[in-house]
Amino acid sequence: MSGLDLQPTKLGNKEHWDDVYKGEIANFEEIGDEGEIWFGVESVEKMVSWVMENTPPSSDPFVLEVGSGNGTLILALLEKNYLAQNLAGIDYSADAVKLSKLVAAAKEADVVTFSACDFLYEDPPHLPHMDPTKTDVWDLLLDKGTYDAIALGNKDEQGHSPAIHYPSRAARLIRPGGFFLITSCNFTEEELKVNFISEATGFKHHSRIQHPTFTFGGKSGSVCCSVAFQKAN
Repeated sequence: MSGLDLQPTKLGNKEHWDDVYKGEIANFEEIGDEGEIWFGVESVEKMVSWVMENTPPSSDPFVLEVGSGNGTLILALLEKNYLAQNLAGIDYSADAVKLSKLVAAAKEADVVTFSACDFLYEDPPHLPHMDPTKTDVWDLLLDKGTYDAIALGNKDEQGHSPAIHYPSRAARLIRPGGFFLITSCNFTEEELKVNFISEATGFKHHSRIQHPTFTFGGKSGSVCCSVAFQKAN
């Protein structure tokens, strides 16, 4: 991957991720599944622990990951006894979807649904037993870096990144009382609260996940933050 590929405007566009996942598919087909590619294992484990505490598998929740990449987070929930037919991941890169399906097949988890979907402009496919007339059908939405990537996309004429549309798109998919759990490395907890809590979304702050902290220049902080929001009933 060249230095140019790391420029913010390229990180946020579909062509960049298509190229990345083509390479990862080739790696997978050559050496097999080596685990989480894009996000730290510790962060995934912390998100899974939060999900188990707040939407346990006994509640049979419908769970959707936005920007599921290689499917590691969703498949980690499957390993914790969440119903495979209630788990789904979407990604706007068709090659990411292909990769996640390869990983799922290797884990004998073909029942989990992975679909190509441009989250900002399309609604994800309904799963069986969902009301096809509604959009707010998901008990839990997960994001482990997609909001960050979208925020790096090209800005419009008003100077807004595509991420400005994200909060309302997320809110319309979550049932009343449902949850949205996001992990970000580019936004602070307070910034996420400002961006997602509004009358329009119906989100309120629910909880946070504690990540390791560091101190620099007399100030403490975390490499990433995880914040959970709950949609009003």
